[in-house]
Amino acid sequence: MKKKNTGLVIIVVIVGILGFFATNLVRNRGKSDTELLEFSIKDTSTVDQLIITDQFARKIHLLKKDLMWVDNKGDCVMQEPVDVILETIKNIQFKGYVPENSRENIVKNMLSTHTKVEIFQHGKWVKTWYVGYATQDHYGTYMLLETPDEKSDLPVIMKVKGLDGIIEPRFFADARRWKCTEIFKLNLDDIADVDVRFFDVPTRSFNIKKSKTNYTVKIAGKKPSILDTTMAIQYLNNYKKIHFELANFELSDKQVDSLKKSKPFCKLNVKEISGNNTLLKMYRIPFKNKIVNDFGDSVAYDPDRFWCQLPSGEVVKCQYFVFNPLLMGHLYFTKPE
Repeated sequence: MKKKNTGLVIIVVIVGILGFFATNLVRNRGKSDTELLEFSIKDTSTVDQLIITDQFARKIHLLKKDLMWVDNKGDCVMQEPVDVILETIKNIQFKGYVPENSRENIVKNMLSTHTKVEIFQHGKWVKTWYVGYATQDHYGTYMLLETPDEKSDLPVIMKVKGLDGIIEPRFFADARRWKCTEIFKLNLDDIADVDVRFFDVPTRSFNIKKSKTNYTVKIAGKKPSILDTTMAIQYLNNYKKIHFELANFELSDKQVDSLKKSKPFCKLNVKEISGNNTLLKMYRIPFKNKIVNDFGDSVAYDPDRFWCQLPSGEVVKCQYFVFNPLLMGHLYFTKPE
């Protein structure tokens, strides 16, 4: 009888031990699975660094500095895309698991087609997202998560709370798309001298100098017969908000070098009271084939846009619509006698 009781006790103990390990295994597995679905960070105000690397090995490193975001060189970046990313980090949510029969193919595709997003809080790395491509219905995106403790090897389908659509376009690493487009943000009192020189039509060149409340204007080197100070002020007020349209996504390095060696149609030079100087060189964009406009005239150049060389040497695309108020001095000042 004692042996039977002893055997029964041993069996009970063994079953208990196995049950304990089984319970802990399930708990740990559940915990791991849950952690690998926790893509979101609810308090994105604590996020202070983002590193985005795309499939072409392009990388952008963004840092939060005095409530503004800059790149790792301290240069200005567009703030709106950062806001979109932070909103995504806050509102990302699990949509579903990848069907088992599709996993192998999706994992294979994600190895070559994904964007890596490293997220930091208080200067410490906390999560990395591997953002893949969209599901067939475009209502979800295949993603993987890595944390300091865990790394998923199976993608899941994620979405942004309250929104239907794909996620991957929100994350880009091309520095050109992050660059601030601002060229001028000057108040009237910031400007000391503006010189606009046309090389194709020299008679349209002009210069305006400001000293306190006094203005001196010259058109093609001569003073106008009458100077309306109000018009001079109106002209200089155009420098409050001037942006280029696009970074250069078209010209190769060789083509850029060739462009810079050619003669610009205009140079615009702005000197500030502070001593800063901004020189812009403007180049027309030729059409490959001449076209005929609405008036029946043959047009050799793009009438809407031109290339502009910034003081940094970078070439960007600008709109005449934006720059015409700076270039058309003849609309503000009367011709010389």
